Amino acid sequence: MSSVPPSPPSSPELPPVLPASEPATILAPVRPAPASRGTVMALVLLAGAGLLSSVLLWQRLSAIQEQLARQSADSGANAIEARALARQAQDIARDTAARQVLLESRLSEVALQRTQLEDLMQSLSRSRDENLLVDIESSLRVAQQQTQLTGSPEPLLAALRSADQRLTRAAQPRLARLRTAITRDIERIRSASVTDVPGLLARLDDIVRQIDELPVANQVPARSVAEPPRKPASAPAAGPAMWWHRWRDTVLEEARGLVRVSRIDTPEAMLLAPEQAFFLRENMKLKLLNVRLSVLARQNETARADVAAAQQALYRFFDSSSRRTQAVATQLQQVQAQVKTTELPRVDETLASLATLNAGK
Repeated sequence: MSSVPPSPPSSPELPPVLPASEPATILAPVRPAPASRGTVMALVLLAGAGLLSSVLLWQRLSAIQEQLARQSADSGANAIEARALARQAQDIARDTAARQVLLESRLSEVALQRTQLEDLMQSLSRSRDENLLVDIESSLRVAQQQTQLTGSPEPLLAALRSADQRLTRAAQPRLARLRTAITRDIERIRSASVTDVPGLLARLDDIVRQIDELPVANQVPARSVAEPPRKPASAPAAGPAMWWHRWRDTVLEEARGLVRVSRIDTPEAMLLAPEQAFFLRENMKLKLLNVRLSVLARQNETARADVAAAQQALYRFFDSSSRRTQAVATQLQQVQAQVKTTELPRVDETLASLATLNAGK
């Protein structure tokens, strides 16, 4: 709040000069009435308050100006930053537009490549199925040849199981009939009665090893070395009588060794010379080797005939009461039972299904 400062006191005016003709009348000067002290103090306080308020107002104005200057500077910086951001946004918008155009072009290229890839996948799928069928057919034909060579159905069963697993992984509906044919062939091969060739050959080898130990029918049994000499029932008297009894016992013992009574049903065995026993055993071995070759050649009828001839020779020339002869006869009967005339299994249904699929590509 501003206050008007008091005006300074006026200087005292001089009295006018009267003419000399007239007597002068001297008047005393009139002085103003002195102001009250309280009024002066009030005026001084009022002036100080006005000065103080002016200073405060000036400081406030200075602060406002500084604040306005800072705000103006901040506004300028913000404006510069806003212009930079706007320029950057424009650049980003241009880059985005360019990228969008590029992405659209690439999207069209990807769509074209996808179409080409789908065509290629279909072509590869058809080629894969064809290769799968060719591999399965070749593996089955090789397994069938192995089965014919070995006489065992295991190679054929293994090939069929492997083909079924590969078809399961392929998961192609058009190959379902082929899986059905493979399942039927597996069941038919499992139910087929096939000669166990490895076991049969092992049994024949065992019989051949026992031929040399078989006793012939007219073989004279050897006297046991550990057999103690027979003692007389009563001790004879010493002297010539004792010597006579010993000589008699020795002669009787030798006589018993020279004569052997046994029953031989076939005259051929009786006429067999001791040196011919070796050739008899070799002939038996040859017959059994012929059985082995016939089994390997899948000539089951010939193998059965050779086994029957070996059995006939065994009963004719060898001692039938011997345990070894009886054991060999039992084994020959088992061989005769194992040699079967059944044909080896085939996979004709699976091969026909493969041929149909290959023809309908």
